[in-house]
Amino acid sequence: MRAPIPEPNPGDLIEIFRPFYRHWAIYVGDGYVVHLAPPSEIPGAGASSIMSALTDRAVVKKELLFDVAGSDKYHVNNKHDDKYTPLPPSKIVQRAEELVGQEVLYKLTSENCEHFVNELRYGVSRSDQVRDTVMAVGIAGVGFAAACVVGALLSRNKRQKQ
Repeated sequence: MRAPIPEPNPGDLIEIFRPFYRHWAIYVGDGYVVHLAPPSEIPGAGASSIMSALTDRAVVKKELLFDVAGSDKYHVNNKHDDKYTPLPPSKIVQRAEELVGQEVLYKLTSENCEHFVNELRYGVSRSDQVRDTVMAVGIAGVGFAAACVVGALLSRNKRQKQ
């Protein structure tokens, strides 16, 4: 039998492990989180929030953490507490709940669910998920370019020897 996951504290960042990406929410108490979801997403359709990548709008929703996480694992991840001072929990919750029901701009690279919750907790909009992906793509691109240069040099060298 699995040990129960302890209830988060109001204002905590919740990282939900979706296939291929991480969804983020902010815990507001009594089992509820506030998070971004596509405007068409039905309540409790947590796993389908991958569809948010296909839209430029999102709705701020307050739903039960259990429903948002669905069968995906999650945990508290206040990963920037060492870099930024979190706002007081009451202020975080107040700011989050004031946004519930609003439709907001959504951009995968600059205004996603991770940016949203970091802004609420720290007053700083940031997404490590985007940064890490951009870096990985950049590194892969540099590797590909280097392989192309080496291939061209080898091909030229081979032609010169013939």
